[in-house]
Amino acid sequence: MKRINAVLDRIVPPSAEWREKANERLRQQARPAGSLGVLEDVSARLAGIARTLDVRLERKMIVTCAGDHGICDEGVSLFPAEVTPQMVYNFINGGASINVLARHAGAAVKVADLGVNWDFEPDLPIFHTKIRKGTDNFARGPAMSRDEAIQSIMAGIDIVDQLHAEAPVDLLGTGDMGIGNTTPSTAIIAAFSGLPLDQLTGRGTGIDDEGLQRKVAAIEKGLAVNQPDPRDALDVLAKVGGFEIGGLAGLVIGAAANGIPVVCDGFIATAGALVACELAPPARDFLFTSHYSVEVGHRYMLSRLDREPLLDLKFRLGEGTGAAAAMELIDMATRVLADIKTFEEVAIQDAQG
Repeated sequence: MKRINAVLDRIVPPSAEWREKANERLRQQARPAGSLGVLEDVSARLAGIARTLDVRLERKMIVTCAGDHGICDEGVSLFPAEVTPQMVYNFINGGASINVLARHAGAAVKVADLGVNWDFEPDLPIFHTKIRKGTDNFARGPAMSRDEAIQSIMAGIDIVDQLHAEAPVDLLGTGDMGIGNTTPSTAIIAAFSGLPLDQLTGRGTGIDDEGLQRKVAAIEKGLAVNQPDPRDALDVLAKVGGFEIGGLAGLVIGAAANGIPVVCDGFIATAGALVACELAPPARDFLFTSHYSVEVGHRYMLSRLDREPLLDLKFRLGEGTGAAAAMELIDMATRVLADIKTFEEVAIQDAQG
């Protein structure tokens, strides 16, 4: 925990002065005030983070964290765990959904193995950050130890530090891969919120009614057996989380510590962001949320984070696809602030008086 605390001490809040400078320029632009809605707020937030009115998002990265889950033993997923390593190879070969969307957004994709039940070749071009080969079945006991939870978060932080040291990262996206991981993500928001599971539990990969009942029962059992403490984010992650969820939390904290805006994907990535912001509230100022997931528990996560997503595309894939789609709007917001002329710059009498 000392290592995490040292990283938390590195977080410098965005500049309120630069954000106000941005808002003032937006108010003076040659158009009705507020007429570009959410893009204006995004652009002002970015200006506060970057401390400039001309934000350039030249290096965009999406890190997809992968891990397997012991809770799959409870029959909570439509697909077998063997799909996780197969998809990792697909990401590396550039044939997955995230690769296509990221290329369009001008973002690079890197995979991080936090806990896949597979032995990847040491020279495979991924982040080799495996804690171990999958979590334990949290319906029968903790998913991981507290030390392992810390390791998973630190792995995400170290990834951001490494990437940023190689070349400055201007915008970071987070994504996930892990069969069964909507179950720990649901357990996490249930632990923090105390809301009934029938309000929070979705169908994940498309399970039927019987599968949904098994999923709810498994989460109920896990919460009862483990009693995660909602006041202790590390305890929640350790008791009912996943290694890749810890990695996703670390990415958010690492981004904040390096002054990088970070956009999270859907349900699982937001579970990681939630753990991050419960552990490190200042990280929330660097967080953008990309889209509304079809998973029903996602809106409760977003409400707790007090973040409004940029898109609603009925996505439920993960991988970082929503983050890639949102990156295009975030990039657009930077040009709204810097490139739209003010009334004074175009010599138009200010129609606003």
